[in-house]
Amino acid sequence: MRLETWLLLGSTLVLCAIIAVRLSHRAGLPTLLAYMGIGLFIGEAGPFHIGFENYELTEVLGLAALVLILAEGGITTNWRHVRPSVPAAVSVSVIGTLISIGIVAVAAMGLLGMDWQLAFLLAAVLAPTDAAAVFSVLRRLPLPSRLTGLLEAESGFNDAPVVIIVVTLSTPHAEVPNLAELFGVMAYELVAGGLIGLAIGWAGAYALRHVALPASGLYPIAVLSLAVGSYGAAAELHASGFLAVYLSALVLGNARLPHRPATRGFAEGIAWLAQIGLFVMLGLLASPEDLPAQILPALAIGFVLLLIARPVSMWLSTLGFGLSWGEKAFASWAGLRGAVPIVLATIPMVKQVPGATTLFAIVFTIVVVFTLLQGPTLPLVARWCGLKSDEQARELDVEAAPLEQLHADLLEIAVPHDSLLNGVEIFELRLPRGASITLVVRDGESFVPDRNTALRAGDTLLVVTTAKVREATERRLRAVSRRGKLAGWFGESGA
Repeated sequence: MRLETWLLLGSTLVLCAIIAVRLSHRAGLPTLLAYMGIGLFIGEAGPFHIGFENYELTEVLGLAALVLILAEGGITTNWRHVRPSVPAAVSVSVIGTLISIGIVAVAAMGLLGMDWQLAFLLAAVLAPTDAAAVFSVLRRLPLPSRLTGLLEAESGFNDAPVVIIVVTLSTPHAEVPNLAELFGVMAYELVAGGLIGLAIGWAGAYALRHVALPASGLYPIAVLSLAVGSYGAAAELHASGFLAVYLSALVLGNARLPHRPATRGFAEGIAWLAQIGLFVMLGLLASPEDLPAQILPALAIGFVLLLIARPVSMWLSTLGFGLSWGEKAFASWAGLRGAVPIVLATIPMVKQVPGATTLFAIVFTIVVVFTLLQGPTLPLVARWCGLKSDEQARELDVEAAPLEQLHADLLEIAVPHDSLLNGVEIFELRLPRGASITLVVRDGESFVPDRNTALRAGDTLLVVTTAKVREATERRLRAVSRRGKLAGWFGESGA
């Protein structure tokens, strides 16, 4: 086909996927199901009969898409929510993952009669939760910030140890690995990958704060390039690239950078495109005639994972972290699987491990069936567990642009509809000396305010501040947005 035909088909496919996002959003389902459904529809069993069996290409493109999805997850994660949950998330991602692998592997050997290698490969592939599925579903639910932070951080962290295990076991007729050696390699890769990601994130944030780029659109490209580059740098040093890209993106996404909202929007758009391409490709790769034979094995292993392995690993790995029984129960049910297990299942196929085709079909079936089971029921489970959001007001969206020659910054601030800035007069804000609200945009019209102008929900404020007091200005505006003009009396610092 000619280039224009491919462009027409590609744009039509993307638009259909965008429409599918809306439909799956209403149903409370992760969008991966809609995308994989499109892939199955246009695949070998559909009306278009497009055959696709290139597992090597799927592995390469799949890993590249996961890098972009993890980068977006890090950039859009609120460090204030995640920070209290990091120790628990690390424990769940390492200790909990190993416990889950052990339980599922024993079940696969006992229930399905698999040999030890294929059983542990199946268990390892199914161990990590999927960042795309977790972010797309959990961020719509009113949950405690500590729990949301735990689940988001877990989905960002747990890919790293699992990839090491899957790669180690993906050798035809592999021998039982030396556990001490395996854990040593895992410790090195995780520590080195984490240090590389943090170093690139901090260095990149410092550079972007002190270099005024000629166009605002360059900042999002620079941030995403730094995050993706951290994956390559870590992989070249035989460290964990997945952990590096997530941590570097987390640092960059929460740093005081120019055009932060635009950067998050750009990262979200790239991640959506990566998800569309990845899940459609996985749907194309699956052979529908192979799936029915694996329904019973998939249900057996899936229920072991959901009802035994996940709860046991979650309860044991979070001992001492102060989580309530309701939070642990919900976290056990919310371990959504998605693209990560399916992409990891292509690694044994590329390495030609015996039984890898069966493993892929089981994993694909588990992802589809249990996403349908878990996704729509999460709001109900949250209510049963007595969980609700602890956020009192929405955060301010602050867009910043550097005014290099003036050594100042221009902040664009959108006042949320539930913000306590509503009704506060400008003089009551008590902004630091060197900061001033220079323009207010209200109902499509702009005007220069005076000190007695009362702010309203939905206003957009343009604030000019010197670089020296920018952070204090942002903190004061956040504090008033959360607790009102007497925020200081309530101990609200706006951090």
